[in-house]
Amino acid sequence: MPLGPGRETPWGARGSGATAPARGNAATGGDRSAELRLYGLNAVEAVFARRPDAIRKLYLSADRIPRLQPLLKWCAAHRVGYRVVEDVEELRRLAASTHHEGVVADVRRESPQAFDAWLAALPVGPCCALWLDGVGNPHNLGAILRACAHFGVAGLLLPVEAPLGLSGAAARVAEGGAEAVPLVRLPAQDEALPMLRSAGFVLAATLVRGGADVFATALPPRLVYVLGAEAQGMDAGLARACDLRLSIPGTGAVESLNVAAATAVLLAEWVRGRQVIPAAQ
Repeated sequence: MPLGPGRETPWGARGSGATAPARGNAATGGDRSAELRLYGLNAVEAVFARRPDAIRKLYLSADRIPRLQPLLKWCAAHRVGYRVVEDVEELRRLAASTHHEGVVADVRRESPQAFDAWLAALPVGPCCALWLDGVGNPHNLGAILRACAHFGVAGLLLPVEAPLGLSGAAARVAEGGAEAVPLVRLPAQDEALPMLRSAGFVLAATLVRGGADVFATALPPRLVYVLGAEAQGMDAGLARACDLRLSIPGTGAVESLNVAAATAVLLAEWVRGRQVIPAAQ
């Protein structure tokens, strides 16, 4: 029986139009792996609001020109290429998705933060973070990021060996949340656990069943929820190493919530106990 919130619940062409002068890609040295192709209005606008210099190129449909005027003016002023794409099918090909919402952007990929630097910069007082143990579905990652942004989570902690990273699909589902919640690369588990505890955190493994009822548990002010993979669940050794083991009670009509839905429930319960949502960083 897997540990964790539960199983997965699945879910470059020509065009005419206006363009701004394109600039070279010297900042990334032409390395496409250093870039991320984003799509969706909120995802692109969130990058523009937080780190506009990360934008490398922009594609948009004509009906998005009024809303994206500030971004287009910035692109023109900073010699960032943009193109108005008249063919909806071309935008679909550029995004590799029908959910592009009329805008696609190539942006500089942001590397995960170093764990020790992230830990040192945390404010005192109540703080919540998520440790993702094997979560891999990009749509679930996006939904997790959206919930984390909504509830003011301080960071998403990624194991040192985890291949998980932000994708265009995850950023679109996050609806701007990917720019609000830092990804943090953990050191080895036996190093990360004592460092978190030294910073005042309690670690809580989230189990499909067998854990304490999260709604009847007094949650600590500084908490790290550890969430397992969609299908395999959490590593049993990591679950044993945690200070708390929590479950979300339900009717039993289904095995459990999926990992993204469980995240929203767990974060809402932590915030309810604090009676205030932490301010955005």
